[in-house]
Amino acid sequence: MTEGKIKSEIIMRGIPAAPGIAIGNIYLYTRDVPSAIERALNPGDVDSEIERLKKAIAKSEKELTKILSFAQAKIGESKSKIFEAQIMILRDQFLIDSLVKRIRSELRNAEFIVNNEISKYEKMMLMAQDDYMHERAHDVDDLKNRIIRNMQSTKLVSKFESAAILVSHNLTPADTMIFSRNAVLGYATDKGGITSHAAILSRALKIPAVLGLGDISRRISPGDSIILDGYSGNVIINPSSEQILKYQIKKERYTKFESNLAKFKSLPAKTLDGRKVELATNIEFEEELEYMLLQGGDGIGLYRSESLLFANDQIPSEEKQYKKYKLFADRVFPNRVIIRTFDIGGDKIAPQTIEEANPFLGWRGIRIFLDRPEILLEQLRAILRASSRKNIAVMFPMVTTVEEVIKAKEYIEIAKAELRSKKIKFDPNIQVGVMIEVPSAAVTADTIAKEVDFLSIGTNDLTQYLLAVDRGNDIISDLYQEFHPSVIHTIRHIIKAGHKEKKWVGMCGELAGNPLATVLLIGLGLDEFSVVPSVLPEIKKIIRSVSYSQAQRLASEVLRLRTTEEVRSYLRHYIEKRFTDILLENNNE
Repeated sequence: MTEGKIKSEIIMRGIPAAPGIAIGNIYLYTRDVPSAIERALNPGDVDSEIERLKKAIAKSEKELTKILSFAQAKIGESKSKIFEAQIMILRDQFLIDSLVKRIRSELRNAEFIVNNEISKYEKMMLMAQDDYMHERAHDVDDLKNRIIRNMQSTKLVSKFESAAILVSHNLTPADTMIFSRNAVLGYATDKGGITSHAAILSRALKIPAVLGLGDISRRISPGDSIILDGYSGNVIINPSSEQILKYQIKKERYTKFESNLAKFKSLPAKTLDGRKVELATNIEFEEELEYMLLQGGDGIGLYRSESLLFANDQIPSEEKQYKKYKLFADRVFPNRVIIRTFDIGGDKIAPQTIEEANPFLGWRGIRIFLDRPEILLEQLRAILRASSRKNIAVMFPMVTTVEEVIKAKEYIEIAKAELRSKKIKFDPNIQVGVMIEVPSAAVTADTIAKEVDFLSIGTNDLTQYLLAVDRGNDIISDLYQEFHPSVIHTIRHIIKAGHKEKKWVGMCGELAGNPLATVLLIGLGLDEFSVVPSVLPEIKKIIRSVSYSQAQRLASEVLRLRTTEEVRSYLRHYIEKRFTDILLENNNE
């Protein structure tokens, strides 16, 4: 740690991209963007310019091949595919021919042509207006700059002397791998998200990372010390000695805790008295699969299929959807994948621009696709085609009435008939479920349960609709309370309604992944938890450490409490007393 003049402590909050806690001095990494100034060529210089381009592409491929080999040795083949993808782009003859043709016809230098041509693809990705495609645009930009640097024979920094936390505006996949050869303690960046390759590789490398911090690279100075918390997303610049001690203790506790959790990976999520609970994961992107499997999930309790829309200006074809659904089903077989039909509108993307005074209460979820049955049928056919191994279930979002459920089921039967007429195999007994996330559906859960095979509680929307609180509104966000007694009683009602009809009930909202709620939800009779992969071992440990009868007694006590604070305090006391190594402040309660 640095000494001398005491600097003021700065606390920043970013995206917790890779778990772990790092404490140390910073290494500020600044990557210079290579120049691509337009320059006219003499006709006699064209051949030598094309040769310069081809040599730069060959050198770029050689560099990436080395990085690929290093990555495969360190993190395995499946996690190294980003480098294979970049190498494939460099070998794309159509791209190379386009670059060569433009140099000849436009008589412009190779740097300018490469920048101009590849930037077209970047702009297309950035127009998608979603984080996933922005991250892929960043990968393409990295490849473009690599080619230009090699034409100009410039090199990037890849080494630093002592152990440090690397801070940068952004990290490319290559940066993340190459700097891991140093004594890097952690990564902190201005840009990047949970689906970025920097995040995915950091998790594979087991290097703590907090991304999307906004301007940390401009707020630190050489020699500054920082604390990086990859669990909560907190980064503390120039921490006090008290903060350092606090996080050193926390780091030791987490290290011990994670070591103890490792043994739970292959064990079932079963209570002490034998009640089996299904512990699945919420998944949005293919890149999350590896981490889910690493954490020991029982399958996918919620696949957000609308992620397929992010990379497209239109609904992807049935064939594209089928291939993606089949990939997920094959990767988790024999475990189950629950595919939620496109949940769009409200705060999510919509199939077209529609002005609504209140989109959260407007044309969204199942409402859109009952009005656009051709899109729904296309998705249902794709899901059914991918279900031949009988480990896929389909789930409808934003259901408000039983009439909607009945209509949606009719479309499933239409899709089945269409596939039968073409002699295409599918699971004729595919399970059908709905998300209960609207008060009307919660109140009539018993009626809806008669029509489906399972219910899945979406606590995020359910809570905001029950409490009439927009969870995205900072002015009233403190009123959004998932431990409000009305929420707890509604969850109990939904579970009882499902069980009355002998249907299993799951939960895919954030509450399912909050350790503070785990014992309560077991006691209320929840059959399935679907959570983000990072909390799987923690939730599993709690499940395996209590009996169902104990959990039922706790639930009975909680149902008698009158206020949110009483519920939260009771549960916190219970968890802290029995699980001293679980740090609840890092679980977004």
